[in-house]
Amino acid sequence: MNGSAQQRRGLSRRDLLRAGFAAGAGIALGPALVACAGPTGTSGAGTLTLALNRSLVSLDNKLNQFDAHVTVQRAVRQALTRIGDGMRAEPVLAASFELASPTAWRVRLRPEAVYSDGTPVTVADVATALEMYQQVEASFVGNQFPEWPGVRQLDDRTFDLVTQQPLVGLDSLMSNILVTPAAANLPEELSDGVGSGPYVVAQADRGTGDYTLVANPDYWGPAPGVERVRIRFLPEETSRVLALRSGEVDVIDSITPDSAEQLDGLPGINLLQAQGTRLVQLFYNFRKPPEHPLSKTSVRQALSLAIDGESIVRDVLLDSVTPTNGVVPLSLDGAVEVGTFEFDPRKARQMLDAEGVDDLELTVIWESGEFAGDAYVMEAVAQMLGDIGVRVHLRQFEPGGDLPTWRQGRGGDFDIIGNGYGNQTGLALTSLQGLFGGTPEMETTGDAFMGFVYDDIAGGIGAAAAETDGQRRVVLLEDVQRSIWDLWPAMWAFTQDVLLAHRDTVSGLDLLPINSYDLAAVRLEEG
Repeated sequence: MNGSAQQRRGLSRRDLLRAGFAAGAGIALGPALVACAGPTGTSGAGTLTLALNRSLVSLDNKLNQFDAHVTVQRAVRQALTRIGDGMRAEPVLAASFELASPTAWRVRLRPEAVYSDGTPVTVADVATALEMYQQVEASFVGNQFPEWPGVRQLDDRTFDLVTQQPLVGLDSLMSNILVTPAAANLPEELSDGVGSGPYVVAQADRGTGDYTLVANPDYWGPAPGVERVRIRFLPEETSRVLALRSGEVDVIDSITPDSAEQLDGLPGINLLQAQGTRLVQLFYNFRKPPEHPLSKTSVRQALSLAIDGESIVRDVLLDSVTPTNGVVPLSLDGAVEVGTFEFDPRKARQMLDAEGVDDLELTVIWESGEFAGDAYVMEAVAQMLGDIGVRVHLRQFEPGGDLPTWRQGRGGDFDIIGNGYGNQTGLALTSLQGLFGGTPEMETTGDAFMGFVYDDIAGGIGAAAAETDGQRRVVLLEDVQRSIWDLWPAMWAFTQDVLLAHRDTVSGLDLLPINSYDLAAVRLEEG
């Protein structure tokens, strides 16, 4: 896998089918995207301004699912490891992270690692961080751990992470556990406080999603390349593009192919693109009662046959995505191709008729900005389902619409959710565990993803995560992915390329497939 982004050039414009989709759907979208006036004020000397499409509600990640936020969060709080080039775990707060036995990873903390207040990072801080992540319900990070490791301290800076079963990839999983001083840590996302990273928080407004970071003068590692970083939340893509073109912001993330085409070739602006690891899917609600049509695998498969994914990829998403012929992105280590999403509306109607499903109505929900071009994709899907006699109601939430409550089944009833599921480890096991590793115990708190609970599936994922023999693990991973595919958990899915734009005064921005980069390595020249 190519671990870094490539300069993006030469997008061709197509005549989109969007007008036809919108007209044919004959339905009303939910609330429109929030309009936002163009930003005011330009970046000062030594100030890098980032404009995000999703509100950064915290500088912690216990509930976080938006991979673009990781860039900012890990500039303030750090983990034992990080995912670097080649999607491999690299030490950060850990000087070493090695397998000591099948059920124990030995970690030695860096002696120089300190927080911004000068206090050292301790073993107790790591232990407390693990405890806090475990206490969060609907935790995006927590659900990716097949088993929580315990901490066995050996000396002031050395400890073992101990599990009952072998846990392959724990060094990668721990890259998602951000460490905070034990006394200040809480089982909630933290928007301020002390961290060990190259930046400290100078100003935080959780309500607006705007933050200001300044370089940590006592950072234990190399000094960051920019003195000040401003993070702004601009939900309207047009505003972000205009702000970048005018020089009011320096970097914008998660842009659509349309915007990329507008920016491509403009003087002073560069585009970066990388193969992504984030799965975007139309996932079924598995909390339906047994008598509901969606409780039948054949009905879920029939609805999938109504979706012309090829035309959506070509005409709406402009070939900026990769169809997922499996249950997790094929770019992940351990992912296998287990099936294809086919388009056969005649067969779809025949299968529905065979199950006695007539006059079906479906509610499809998603949050604005969940993926680039989301509203247009949903309009297309609604029309395609309408073509086989299925009526669709689209419900669009504004960013910050408390998506975890819907994942837990506490937000109300729905049938299909347009959802993006990020992967920050590069391992197929991480996505498999988070999406399909639900158990009856997890479902009591709503922590099984969309109510997906199958004991044999969870057992298969656990067995693969505990298998230390590489060849045997490959077999187990393929078997469990085929079993998941046969259940038709999603109506359609794809992996979206990571696409980012920045002014040419910005350098050192090495975009990874996980849609993140090392903020401390970024440099800013005077424009």
